[in-house]
Amino acid sequence: MLRTDTIQITQEILSLVARIDEFKGAWRALGMLAPDRLSALRRVATIESIGSSTRIEGSKLSDREVESLLSNLVIQSFETRDEQEVAGYAELMDLVFESWPNIPFNENHIKQFHQILLRHSGKDARHRGQYKTSSNSVAAFDNNSKQIGIVFETATPFDTPRLMAELVAWVNDEREREQLHPLLIIAIFVVVFLEIHPFQDGNGRLSRVLTTLLLLQAGYAYVPYSSLESVIELNKEAYYLALRQTQGLIRTDTPNWQPWLLFFLRSLADQVRRLEKKVEREKIVMTSLPEISLRIVEFVREHGRITIGNAISLTGISRNTLKVHFRNLVERGHLTQLGSGRGVWYELGSIQNSKSLQGVMPN
Repeated sequence: MLRTDTIQITQEILSLVARIDEFKGAWRALGMLAPDRLSALRRVATIESIGSSTRIEGSKLSDREVESLLSNLVIQSFETRDEQEVAGYAELMDLVFESWPNIPFNENHIKQFHQILLRHSGKDARHRGQYKTSSNSVAAFDNNSKQIGIVFETATPFDTPRLMAELVAWVNDEREREQLHPLLIIAIFVVVFLEIHPFQDGNGRLSRVLTTLLLLQAGYAYVPYSSLESVIELNKEAYYLALRQTQGLIRTDTPNWQPWLLFFLRSLADQVRRLEKKVEREKIVMTSLPEISLRIVEFVREHGRITIGNAISLTGISRNTLKVHFRNLVERGHLTQLGSGRGVWYELGSIQNSKSLQGVMPN
């Protein structure tokens, strides 16, 4: 049984929760951006989330490589382990984003999520969707994807089914009772899930997808538009430290939830801060562009590239008029021209990449 009576609701925890909930309410009330802008933000955040979450576990694919891979998911065949992980994570995130209101939080769905996460990995065919049958431990990796040590020992295969049943029941009971704030319920679920480490592989990635699911189900509708995973990647050492400090005492009479709660809530606050700044930049940058230029940039954000032919179909404007818009967009840094002659195409330029892909470094 989890001892949550040792949680200390400090002034910082109260402030962080209030900050996050304030933005949650503002996002729901204002809608923030038009649907096409939201779609572009979600695409960027999804790429960042997939890239960061897989890199935390040792992948070496950059966000640009992830974006390229996602544009070719129809091939359904991936040569490297990194590509397999990205493909599975992308499919699982799509499922969560599209179906979260209709996904009951239970062990069967957690196992189904794991099955989807590792769907493309032949190496994991034997154990995907099933709790572990041999002991595993949590390793930490440096920025070069080199293992730097064992973070902690996990639950035994024998204890795992019981502990998972207890954890899922605890989450559902607490959500129904409404005595503990949803953010604290989610935070505790994540740290205990990772302490159990119920699957042979993929636990870290799955924990981050489940975090997204639980946040969406708790009403944090902005989550798909700003990557929590990238915040964690930028603070990877603090992430491992907070996990280690809290997980070592979870099964004692005096669990210390504070290190993990503070890391988790600070990360959510950074996620909010990033999205606020992105929204402001969107408004500033986009309102400075003519309508035709704005539609061109939006198309590139959605599809990755555009040709003059694409733009003619999109706008119905003459080739000569569009060339003026493209030239201005290139000169102002919104687009980059590639190729030459009839084979020319355009991608996002330095301004758009720096303002939409990189985000803002957390304080």
